[in-house]
Amino acid sequence: MSEQLKVRITAKGPKQILALDGGGIRMMMTIEVLAEIENILRQQLRKGSEFRLSQFFDFVAGASTGAIIAACISSGMSVAETRNFCQSIGQEIFDKASLLKRFRAKYEDEKLAEKLQDVFGKDTTLGSEKLQTVLMMVMRNATTDSPWPVSNNPFAKYNQRDLKDCNLDIPLWQLIRASTAAPVFFPPEVVTFAPGTSNEYQFIFVDGGITMYNNPAFQAFLMATVEPYKMGWGTGENQLLVVSIGTGTSPKANVDLDPGEMNLLYNAGSIPSALMFAALNEQDLLCRVFGKCVAGDQLDHEVGDLIGKTGPVSPKLFTYMRYNAELTEKGLSDLGLSGINPEDVQQLDSVKHIKKLQEVGQAVGKHKVLPAHFKCFA
Repeated sequence: MSEQLKVRITAKGPKQILALDGGGIRMMMTIEVLAEIENILRQQLRKGSEFRLSQFFDFVAGASTGAIIAACISSGMSVAETRNFCQSIGQEIFDKASLLKRFRAKYEDEKLAEKLQDVFGKDTTLGSEKLQTVLMMVMRNATTDSPWPVSNNPFAKYNQRDLKDCNLDIPLWQLIRASTAAPVFFPPEVVTFAPGTSNEYQFIFVDGGITMYNNPAFQAFLMATVEPYKMGWGTGENQLLVVSIGTGTSPKANVDLDPGEMNLLYNAGSIPSALMFAALNEQDLLCRVFGKCVAGDQLDHEVGDLIGKTGPVSPKLFTYMRYNAELTEKGLSDLGLSGINPEDVQQLDSVKHIKKLQEVGQAVGKHKVLPAHFKCFA
């Protein structure tokens, strides 16, 4: 484990967390929002083209395809490099499986695995010195039926080098792949622990999007501050910043829905998206309750956006920004994108409409990401 990361974790002063939702190919929206953040920080920090988000954010968390972007940023890639990589793997992520294999999953995973190995290194592990920030990736351990927020935090219980099954020895590409293994869409990922020893065993992992941490923002805050994780970061509105980026929501009120329509096929196709929406909404609400929210859309008609509102703690434990878009006709129109068909950007596998997804992300960056949000930390 890099001594530089240990120094970064224990250094005094304000800390910054970046959390990235899962959302399939809608991750292209996230990248464009990050491009605007990168541009703002370059100006405020008076940095040139060599500036990377890994120099500002001390902790990057991601679930599902958000884990891909998080790993790119933690590895020191620029947003432009991340964009190019994610565009190149778009077709590989959603490569149709053969008819026989579609009883297991809708898409193949071999090409994605190869791309991840090529970019991050087949032998690069979670404990690699290539990772410049704390990196957390969320997945679900189907074997133990439990959510797994796996990180490279060198002080964590299961990251100690004297353990034969130390998590830091797991290949980085495989953890990314595990976090993106959305049921129905992709086959699960089998990870071997303590390989080649008498203690060898395996766990089966699926997408972190079907845990409560598809939006990993609040879990990242907990990992950074709760004692058992041993990072020990301080709290306070001027001491901790949490920036959370979504991949769009597409609420659909179906007043004509008949109970008989909710068969096995209906549920198989709708449950993953429904779980993702519920998870991101709950994490977002928690962040706005315990953090000082300075940016974020309305959560619902009762609580609103919670900007400037009080809660159970005062002062708040961190400053919080949430950037997202509603992928409905009205939501897109509010962003000046009335020419985009909502259905083109709502699907998790809408590969044919990557450019439209990028337009949405650019509009979110233009209209919602403001330089004033970062002044206290830049």
